Amino acid sequence: MISPPTLVASTARGATGSARRRGKCPALAIAALVVASCTPQRQPDVLVLASGADLESANPLVTTHPLSRQIQRYALFVTLLQYDSALTPRPYLARSWRWSDTGRTLTLSLAPDLRWHDGVRTTSRDAAFTFLAARDPATGFPRAAELATLDTAIAADDTTLVLRFSRAPARLPALLAELPIVPEHLLAGVPRSAMRGAPFGAAPVGNGPFRFAGRQRGARWSFARNDAFPASLGGPPALRGLVIAVVDEATTKFAGLASGELDMAGIAPTMAGLAKRDATLRVLTYPIPFGVGLFFNTTRPPFDDVRVRLAIARSIDRSRIVEIAIAGFGTPASTPVPPESPLAWREAPPQSDTLRADSLLDSAGWRRGADGVRVRGGRRLQAELLTVGTGDNVVEQLLQADLAARGIELRIRQTEMGTFLTTARAPDKRFDLLLAGITGDLSLSYLDALFAGRQRGGALDYTGYHTAALDALLDAARNAAPGEAERGAWRDVQAGLDTLAPATWIYHARGLQGVSRRVRGASMDLRGELVTVHDWTLAPFGTR
Repeated sequence: MISPPTLVASTARGATGSARRRGKCPALAIAALVVASCTPQRQPDVLVLASGADLESANPLVTTHPLSRQIQRYALFVTLLQYDSALTPRPYLARSWRWSDTGRTLTLSLAPDLRWHDGVRTTSRDAAFTFLAARDPATGFPRAAELATLDTAIAADDTTLVLRFSRAPARLPALLAELPIVPEHLLAGVPRSAMRGAPFGAAPVGNGPFRFAGRQRGARWSFARNDAFPASLGGPPALRGLVIAVVDEATTKFAGLASGELDMAGIAPTMAGLAKRDATLRVLTYPIPFGVGLFFNTTRPPFDDVRVRLAIARSIDRSRIVEIAIAGFGTPASTPVPPESPLAWREAPPQSDTLRADSLLDSAGWRRGADGVRVRGGRRLQAELLTVGTGDNVVEQLLQADLAARGIELRIRQTEMGTFLTTARAPDKRFDLLLAGITGDLSLSYLDALFAGRQRGGALDYTGYHTAALDALLDAARNAAPGEAERGAWRDVQAGLDTLAPATWIYHARGLQGVSRRVRGASMDLRGELVTVHDWTLAPFGTR
């Protein structure tokens, strides 16, 4: 999935809510969604969390929105396995499993006591249906390519699921811990091609620790505790309910936190200091699988020349961008894997090397003219940077300055999201380079979506760069045995991308949440903000 590079609020204007306290009336649009008046009226154990956009859908088979996926994975549904904090798969709905047939058949034994929220029992038929639907291209599951070697999924009996593969996977498929199981009895009658628009997406029936309680389109989603959630899977959650309030303006989010109408909200880096000074709030920062990078159109000059691409990659002062644009809440990086991942390339070369950049441009025939701009054959070295219009283009301007220092003229063209995506995804690419944020995943499948030849023309094929050599590196990484072989194979992928430079990363973001001090037990990591939501509690109003 792509998210626009929302980098920083231009000012902290409107954040005078930091001086407001519970019991006073802030002028917030969310007030009508969450409370009936300016005194706390909602139940004390219902947590209200802000989302910058409406949840895309409640159907895991068609969702790309990050918070939607987390609600599905940790609240509304269950997965077969769960990752622990070390990203090791552990039992969840599947209580045990075994391999057979020289590693091509995986048999999983499921818990017998889980029911859908309409009372129907969850069985292996639901799990088999989910994986077969996800594999079907007509469904439009964003990660269907990961199931290319899945031959079939069979419900041997109510609690036994059999997955058969055309070749032995090197490890447990990541989707066992990342794809929630959906109800066959409610979705089997929906044509796969109509899955995205099915009513289930707006009024779901789950089987997780929270059940769907209601939705006001564009405003909020409500979930209530599932008191029947079985003890074998952790039992009912501590919170009575969870409300996702749609609040898309940074200062409104902050004022909602300060007034007590929100319990948790992502905040702009420029507001972290305000939040830290508010005695009723605390700030959580944590790694997230979201990287911002430059993507080159490698199908036309000047970026069909690897030397020019590498020169730009070596020209960027990433540390300065992180410090100025996002107030230090990120990690400068020129490689696509977050540094917290066990698969990150820790021996990557220096991110910035301006002498090397100048040498590469010289060798490509781009020489500085009298005004400092590089010229070749009478043509100036110019490029247009396509980006999403956010009203604040700090990163773009810093990139423009870095490239100007190397003799490259960079023009900035901001556009709205729909036009950006249409332009980026078009088979006939008519841009020079673009700035985009990429939401990743723990299995690194987004690298296949970006660069694998078999995904040419896909939603993330921004660069048009596909080679047999890069495909071989990606395939080797996918098929490497867990452990050092896998780490080495993914290092090779990252080193290959660093050498070929179809794109260059600028930084990996860190999540930043403002959290009421009433919230207890919340911890966040690469698995997501809601990974521990089952155990969150809320202290009484007025607690600090």
